[in-house]
Formats: sequence, structure tokens, C-alpha cells
Amino acid sequence: MTINVLILCTHNSARSVLSEGMLNHWAKKLGKDVRAYSAGSAPSGRINPYALQALNNAGIDTSYVRSKSWEEFVGAEAPEMRIVITVCDSAAAEQCPYWPGSPVKVHWGYPDPSNAAEELKAQAFELTRQAIGYRMLQLLSLPLESMTNAELQTALVEAYKS
Repeated sequence: MTINVLILCTHNSARSVLSEGMLNHWAKKLGKDVRAYSAGSAPSGRINPYALQALNNAGIDTSYVRSKSWEEFVGAEAPEMRIVITVCDSAAAEQCPYWPGSPVKVHWGYPDPSNAAEELKAQAFELTRQAIGYRMLQLLSLPLESMTNAELQTALVEAYKS
């Protein structure tokens, strides 16, 4: 059974998109039945070109990526999430909708690479992509299928500390 992971950020244009791309990339490469989605509480409607560049430079397909609202993941037609991760502080502080299935929720914050000086943006996005990629590998190393929600919550909090 596929383990669905929803990654949230306010605008769904950079960090959440990098996370979705990296988790799907590593899951496919490692043969894990994990599917990542990303969304935002106030989606910008566009993906930051530096995020696309960082993913494309790493050989990751971005053809399916789009900025979308978290509202797409609360309806009856939405896939049931096992894990919901916020990757920006503003999204973590917001009141999230009710997620069907009562998924594990965790905050893995990253500084916004969009705030870097223009001449450093590409490097900031690449470093953020690498940091997120490492964290997604940690997630995929867990025995997700056999963990209780309490065990998974503890493991994901600990992964953020390392």
C-alpha cells in the first residue's frame, strides 16, 4: 500500500516543491512505495524558477510539478496521507485543515532560499535541495509500513534534530 506524504509551505513555490521532487526521486530510486505531494495554504500559482533549476540540474523530472492549494487534499477524492510535513515556519503556524486518516504531522523547517541575494540564489536553492534530499533519505530509511503513528512521530522529530 502506497504511503502518501503531503509537504506544505505557504506559497507552494520553492521548499515544498523541492521536498516533493526529492522524496519522489529517492522513493523511485530506492524502490519504496512512497508518494510525495506538495501544496500551500496560499499558493502563488507558480513554481520558483530556481527550484525547478535545482531539481532539473539533479536530473529530477519536474514536468508534473505545479503550485496548488492544500484544499485539494481534504476532499473525498484526495489520497489519504500518512504523513504531513510543513517546511516553512508560516505554514507550521497556520491552522491546517482536517486531514482524512489522521496523519502524523511534523515540522521540518528550512530557511527560504528565495531570500538570498540574487547572485547567490542558485546556490541557496541547490544547498536547500541537498539538505531536503538528505532528510527525505532519512524518512525513507524508516520501516514506515510497520511503525505506529506514535513511533513514526518520534522518529520524524528525531530525524529533524540530526
